[in-house]
Amino acid sequence: MDETPADLWIAACAHRLQQQWRTVDPLQLEEVAAELWRDERLRSLPPDAAAVVWLGPVRPTPF
Repeated sequence: MDETPADLWIAACAHRLQQQWRTVDPLQLEEVAAELWRDERLRSLPPDAAAVVWLGPVRPTPF
């Protein structure tokens, strides 16, 4: 398994979170991404996938 360095994983995850929350300060999104990285289950996923899983409960469902 190819492990992405923590700083790159967090940056990629924060970028994905920013796609959902464009008005949130990018530094806050990096803090959230760092919290996600601390979760072993989420860290085992690619950063984009981890963000999507974490966002699952707050993402609008299409009709």
